[in-house]
Amino acid sequence: MIVDDLGEPVPLAGPPRTVVSLVPSLTDAIETSRPGLVTGATDYCTHPAALDARRVGGSKYPRVDDVLALRPDLVVANAEENRPEDVERIRADGIPVWVTAAAATVPEGLGSVRRLLTQGLDIDEPGWLVDAEERWREVPAPRATAIIPVWRRPWVVVGRDTFAGDVLARLGVANAYADHPDRYPRPTLDELRAKPKDLVVLPDEPYEFTAADGPEAFPDTRYALVVGRYLTWCGPSLVEAHDALRTALSLD
Repeated sequence: MIVDDLGEPVPLAGPPRTVVSLVPSLTDAIETSRPGLVTGATDYCTHPAALDARRVGGSKYPRVDDVLALRPDLVVANAEENRPEDVERIRADGIPVWVTAAAATVPEGLGSVRRLLTQGLDIDEPGWLVDAEERWREVPAPRATAIIPVWRRPWVVVGRDTFAGDVLARLGVANAYADHPDRYPRPTLDELRAKPKDLVVLPDEPYEFTAADGPEAFPDTRYALVVGRYLTWCGPSLVEAHDALRTALSLD
């Protein structure tokens, strides 16, 4: 029997023909690789644009009854995005669940997605995955140091061992909080302003930073507004993300 990233058994009777995805990036990866496989998805699963799936609520608080009613062959979840109690309830109803780990690097994340697609879903290795691996292979010397807020009121920033931090490192941007003991520190605004940095990276998710909401907190520092999906989603968007982020960060 195959196991998921956490070592839990995934008792599949055969290649899944219906999947409920509780993770937006995995929805994009699965549906791009085999259109029509995802029959249920969260309200935040915005890609691919042609996705036609029953909505089952949010990632953190899905409507588990709706998931169970769909009777999918497999549910896919993530250790960081989804609650263990929801995963256990789905498993207790006899539906297999594949949980992916919270990847700390781009290669780790792509390796996890490859195993889900090829072993869990019996899909041939997709071309986008190979392309993404090639684009994100190198880790250049740092050209700038940044703070990366992902929320405000209170302020929350990217800390150690995060996918987003590794994405930026592979673009030549060091994370000012990379050595913090927490993965998502909650510093005060005064601390953020005093932190040595060349750049503030402001994504549009999970908090939607805009030109009018975020940059004003750091009047003396250059900022870049970026597509949050490019920074945090481990899926097909990584192919276009490399060039798009370089442009947004003014690294070309």
